Amino acid sequence: AIITPALIVGAFAERMKFSALLVFMAVWFTVVYAPVAHMVWGGDGALMWDWGVLDFAGGTVVHINAGIAGFVACLVLGKRKGYPHTAMPPHNLNFTIMGAGMLWVGWFGFNAGSAVAANESAGMAMLVTQIATAMAALTWMFAEWLSHGKPSVLGIASGAVAGLVAITPASGTAG
Repeated sequence: AIITPALIVGAFAERMKFSALLVFMAVWFTVVYAPVAHMVWGGDGALMWDWGVLDFAGGTVVHINAGIAGFVACLVLGKRKGYPHTAMPPHNLNFTIMGAGMLWVGWFGFNAGSAVAANESAGMAMLVTQIATAMAALTWMFAEWLSHGKPSVLGIASGAVAGLVAITPASGTAG
């Protein structure tokens, strides 16, 4: 739950006052996050649990929830200053790559740790996390190659992070 607000803030960090951000987070947590978490992880009697929704490591509750909240906030706040005329590359590509690498390695503990045991479920979660992340990075690279004529390291890192997010809810049941 603690990472979810950080994911949302990444979408609009420089476009909102800090005091407004605190109010937004308090309201969002109460009105959106807590009910969704209960519906997915609430056990017997919870709405999505009864529908058969499986969210092994929080991909639905954390990532989809944060993505939708960030998207809605961006729609409300409007475009970034200078967009789309000013390029907005990362400030330090080396740190971007190091960060993506640390995320990739740390995500093994995140997904496998959700099994809460050192068993075949944790092992499978690690394996499918590796495969999904590598394939997403390669897919992004080839898509960028086709669309722009050459791949970029930033694109590969973006694909890897997208793969991590995509495999998270199914990491314990895929394979």
